Amino acid sequence: MLNNVVCVLTHDVNAFEMGVICEVFGIDRSDQGLPVYDFATVAGEEPPIRLHPGMAVTPSHRGLDRIAEADLVAVPAGQQFISREFPEDLLEALRAAVDRGAYVLSVCTGAFLLGRAGLLDGRQCTTHWRHADDLARQYPRAELEPGVLYVQDGPVITSAGTASGIDACLSLVRQEQGSKVANTIARRMVVPPHRDGGQAQYIQRPVPERCGDDAIGEALAWMQDHLDQESTVEELAALVHLAPRTFARRFQQETGSTPYQWMLGQRVLHAQHLLEETDLTVDAIAARAGFGNAATLRHHFLRRLETTPNAYRRTFRGPQAVA
Repeated sequence: MLNNVVCVLTHDVNAFEMGVICEVFGIDRSDQGLPVYDFATVAGEEPPIRLHPGMAVTPSHRGLDRIAEADLVAVPAGQQFISREFPEDLLEALRAAVDRGAYVLSVCTGAFLLGRAGLLDGRQCTTHWRHADDLARQYPRAELEPGVLYVQDGPVITSAGTASGIDACLSLVRQEQGSKVANTIARRMVVPPHRDGGQAQYIQRPVPERCGDDAIGEALAWMQDHLDQESTVEELAALVHLAPRTFARRFQQETGSTPYQWMLGQRVLHAQHLLEETDLTVDAIAARAGFGNAATLRHHFLRRLETTPNAYRRTFRGPQAVA
């Protein structure tokens, strides 16, 4: 369940990262049929809370009791979070939230606060690349994933830089309330509904991002429009007038992936979209997404999402959709 959301503010929190959480969960979008969250800001230290840069706020709740009611406790990034101490009662409130089954989510260096509470021990986690070595050194029992945008391990969700906080928040919304809700929020915020790089399982087909390499951007656009076609590196390179080795190298630089793996990921995402939004059979979806048959689609679904197409459809459309 995701209804009651708390944003915990401590001194020297970054205003922008605080705004990320407030924007996703604190805005009334009921005019579009979206859920309205019971949202509150909580003072993790004595208010007024100093924000960076150069301002102060008075949270809506002074005490920590509000955390005990939350389905999600979100922690924005802050200045000096890498080295500073935090009140023990705040750390205990975060531990108690996880123990009772609530989600706890950090943006950027907010992961250091979760680390102080012991919530990263034995869990996959991430933070901004500039601070990944510090996180690994301070919390050696944490399983750091420095190359991802965000990662969820049980109830604990950590994200990298500022924009990755949006990715993590939308991923949780998608997981709990479906792609339609998450994607509509993303459109209102004018951000992509999903960016590759995390370990999210409940994702919608992403909006293609602008590519800095015009030739590779042209190839990506063509591949996106021809998911049902098999294409070799040689064919793609010829399409954009590059030598195959040059194309492969520049593709890797731009996407962090090979053409085959990138296309495979897009096919899985397209299959997810069709499973959620259409009544097509799994066989028909497999054909449209470029997998050829249901068995191949099932294989890649299991490998990438750890679920089956039918189970995925049940999650977002209910048992009657599979029937």
